[in-house]
Amino acid sequence: MTNSASKPTAASPVLPQITDHSRIGIFQGLWPFAIGIILAALMYAILPNAIGQYYSRIVIDIGIAMIMAVSLNIVNGLTGQFSIGHAGFMTLGGYAAGMITYYGSLLLWDSQAKHGGFLGAGDWMFVASCLVGGLVAAAAGYLVGLPSLRLRGDYLAIVTLGFGEILRVVLQNTGKVLEDSAALRSAKWSQLIPPPVGGALGFDAIPKYTNLFWVYVFLTFTVVIAYRLKQSSLGRAMISVREDEIASQAMGVNVARYKVLAFVLAAFFAGIAGGLFAHESGLNISPNDAGFQRSFDYVIMTVLGGRGSITGVMLAAMILTALPEVLRDFEQYRLIVFALLLIIMMLVRPQGLFGIKEIWQIWPGTGRRTAS
Repeated sequence: MTNSASKPTAASPVLPQITDHSRIGIFQGLWPFAIGIILAALMYAILPNAIGQYYSRIVIDIGIAMIMAVSLNIVNGLTGQFSIGHAGFMTLGGYAAGMITYYGSLLLWDSQAKHGGFLGAGDWMFVASCLVGGLVAAAAGYLVGLPSLRLRGDYLAIVTLGFGEILRVVLQNTGKVLEDSAALRSAKWSQLIPPPVGGALGFDAIPKYTNLFWVYVFLTFTVVIAYRLKQSSLGRAMISVREDEIASQAMGVNVARYKVLAFVLAAFFAGIAGGLFAHESGLNISPNDAGFQRSFDYVIMTVLGGRGSITGVMLAAMILTALPEVLRDFEQYRLIVFALLLIIMMLVRPQGLFGIKEIWQIWPGTGRRTAS
């Protein structure tokens, strides 16, 4: 007897197996974010009890510094511009985020204190405020990036430095913070413009929502997006601008577009870092945070890590944030030791820790080697 089911017929053709590659691509694109969120949740659940609140605070500071260093690396590393006003974007984003959570809490709950528990309504308002802070900083980044179309090198550095100083002076002349919901609801326009964010004293009483989970979730998104940007055609065009603007323009690269885009992306992530900084327990964001000294700290991180290396600047941010705490017992000598380490590093490895490579590209026997 012939088994008709085993032979294809005209009525029952054999159909090929169809694989939904688009769905596979989506999952492959999302797994780094999923891993980062899981690790952030584990850090939030385990680290405070394992190492204590003090060292957890240092880990939070390291995460914020990494976001700042990776974002600045988009401008200084990928496109080869020289920005020394990056802390201005951080401070602007921090003030914008702080206004949303502080005055939003007064309007919604008649109190500026932290509202709700983990992943509660207050947490989600905080996340939204950080994103808005990033958008406000990105708008400022667009305006600051426009001079980069005509300026480069030291002249562009002066423009970015001027932005930070102008922002610092503007924030020093803002209004007094409104302390209760009744004062906010009855406030006149003269009390709201300029914004009531504390003036020279700084913006205090911002609810403290920042924790390990949110810092490292935002760090995950920053790092993954920055790495995928570097590996994309967009990132390669930015690197070509860094290497030779005239040659890249001759090859059809829109130099103006990529310069401004780099400033906008870097400012967006710096604004998010500012939102995290403003809501960190024990800190009070102030106009001085937009000054030259804090910007210079982030420039050092990008130079030490290697301009263009994402993992390099992350390692440098971790070292330079933790090192002052390690040397705290040597109070009278720690600044000298800190400066000597930087000088030795520049003499021994002037291109930075990893150059333009990532950490897996310099590990023996892994990856394809590229030139520093």
